[in-house]
Amino acid sequence: MSAAPVLRVTNLHVTYGSGSARHHAVRGVDLELGAGRILAVVGESGSGKSTVANAVLGLLPDGARLTEGVVEVEGVHLTAMRERALRRVRGDIVGYVPQDPSRSLNPVLRIGEQIAEALRRHTDLNRADAAARAVEILDEVGIPDPELRARQYPHELSGGLRQRVLIGIAWACTPQLVVADEPTSALDVTVQRHVLDRMEELRAAHGTAVLLITHDLAVAADRADDIVVMQHGQIVESGKAAEVLSNPQHEYTRALVGAAPGLHSARMLPRVEPAAVTAGTSDAPLLTVRGLQKTYPGDGGAGAVHAVKGVDLDIRRRETFAIVGESGSGKSTTARMIARIIDSDSGEIRFDGEDLTAMEGERLRRFRQYIQVVFQNPVGSLDPRMTVERLVTEPLRAQRFLSRRERAATARELLDQVRLGPEHLERRPAQLSGGQAQRVAIARALAVRPELLVLDEPVSALDVSVQEQVLQLLVDLQAEHGLTYLFISHDLAVVRQISDSIAVMSKGEVLERGPAAEVLSDPRSEYTRELLAAIPGQVTAS
Repeated sequence: MSAAPVLRVTNLHVTYGSGSARHHAVRGVDLELGAGRILAVVGESGSGKSTVANAVLGLLPDGARLTEGVVEVEGVHLTAMRERALRRVRGDIVGYVPQDPSRSLNPVLRIGEQIAEALRRHTDLNRADAAARAVEILDEVGIPDPELRARQYPHELSGGLRQRVLIGIAWACTPQLVVADEPTSALDVTVQRHVLDRMEELRAAHGTAVLLITHDLAVAADRADDIVVMQHGQIVESGKAAEVLSNPQHEYTRALVGAAPGLHSARMLPRVEPAAVTAGTSDAPLLTVRGLQKTYPGDGGAGAVHAVKGVDLDIRRRETFAIVGESGSGKSTTARMIARIIDSDSGEIRFDGEDLTAMEGERLRRFRQYIQVVFQNPVGSLDPRMTVERLVTEPLRAQRFLSRRERAATARELLDQVRLGPEHLERRPAQLSGGQAQRVAIARALAVRPELLVLDEPVSALDVSVQEQVLQLLVDLQAEHGLTYLFISHDLAVVRQISDSIAVMSKGEVLERGPAAEVLSDPRSEYTRELLAAIPGQVTAS
């Protein structure tokens, strides 16, 4: 006779709003999860996966209502409980690892105190014993110097260390179930691997059932025993993770698997005819960087931070040159110096033969039309007060190009180029999806007809299918307009899809560079090999 499941969800229905604005976010979801197993719930934004997690935790947001269904953990009927009783259950029977550690940890409490607080609430430990146990927990989740870290505040820890703290809090009272909602989506691949390793170790040591919410099928392939695929609030496919991902039956699952770069990645090809090469175009690099350096002063008396140390680069016309590395490698600082968003301490940047580092004032302002930037967070980079039309034409106004009527016509043309209809012109950023917002950001960058686009993690915040669409759009636009790309990323699976050349950075230095196919198939640096090994989903892909 099989053991009863730790988690059972039966006929779950959740709605948002009321009346004509009522939205059915979850429709009749059934789940079962046994002790010591990991169940991944996957799907794109809006699929209902995070709403399921919140319903299990009893943490549905304002405006959401569980209209039907039952959630049981270890036979305890959670949906029948009042909030006070649920608070005792959370942390004791059910642990929670949220997505964003920067928003989930109290910025004015030391790390050790935050873990100790969870222990004191759910155990009979006194203050001294809880503080000592908190240090032990930090050690268990792989945080170096746990005694020191326990005395520090969240802002003094990296994103990966903060996420490990949340894992420690979730497992502090050895719950029977842990709900992990996108626990590594904001982390570099190597840090992601270490964090997921810790979760698996704790799951194995304590026999914990883990409900893993993710949009990343590669992570699900590596870590989950079972998988549930959600679309429009319903489960469209479920089963053993290896079986579902190697032989998906539903059309939506097949689309997700096909779009996941960690599972199947090849160089994307343009779907449009390439623009003709202008006669007499020089074979010299469009951008040349020599000896680029940047140092930031230390914080609170600490030593200076050498962010970039003598970087040399050559970027050819019409190529996609990727700089890859983890957070803190110096890749984004290098890109920002090339775009003249920040100044370098020393070194030379030449664009089409002209010295960018010597430019100032009006000359620099006019030159900015040739180099435009697309940032990581599309919504955060767009003024929420502006319509899409104003956002897209803002660079034209700044450069004093075209009349008002001509700018309006250009906005329509630019939206058409990024595959958005004219109905988007009067919308504001809050009315756009992540993919739509990034397309608007790309249209705005194209407005002044630049030669080089600096793309700083342009798809890392997007679901895999939307990510694939935006990458294909970039490939098509490059062919159509003869653009050159400087592509910044921590994700080698994405870089493999779009890049011609690669430079790998670590601790401010370029460790190796060369043609993308060569670097990815035969890396010379141990660091590059580690980045490649950390790409999730490779076992399933093989």
